[in-house]
Amino acid sequence: MRKDLDPALLEDCKRGDRLALDTMVRRYERQVFKVAVRMLGNRDEAADVTQTVFMKAFENLHKYDAKRKFFSWIYRIAINESINQLNRRKNADVLQEHLGVSSDRPDNQFENDQMSSELRWALDQLSSDQKTVIVLRHFVEHSYDEIAEVLGIEPKTVKSRLYSARQKMRDTLLSKGILEA
Repeated sequence: MRKDLDPALLEDCKRGDRLALDTMVRRYERQVFKVAVRMLGNRDEAADVTQTVFMKAFENLHKYDAKRKFFSWIYRIAINESINQLNRRKNADVLQEHLGVSSDRPDNQFENDQMSSELRWALDQLSSDQKTVIVLRHFVEHSYDEIAEVLGIEPKTVKSRLYSARQKMRDTLLSKGILEA
């Protein structure tokens, strides 16, 4: 994917060029979906979030700072939308618990074969900041500098968050007997 084409495509998008818009979606939707599914653990929710991300991105394209990379901007939107969805899910779970409704429906189960349920569970124990750096580093395979750019933080902060997140995951897996010391 040639990111050097993004500025021209984005200018075309701003002028209402549907073909340019479709091209940008095709260029980034797989990566945005991958972030969302790793953050949420649910493919249906990730698909909804991905759609929302692109709608918001193109509605707010006038706010995009062309000095930054487009992927950084759209990844930040994807992360924020994923966190928003996690918060909505928590609120729905609290409501269901209060109403005595079970949330053990099949569509709430994690569908991704690539990650064990234990790892998914440990990932869910992390804070949003920790989960975000783990997903961007280990599942989307971004460099520390790319993660720093996406999150608007220093690379050393990325490293610190990754260290803390890995330690927390390790401790969580150890405490449940999933890992051996």
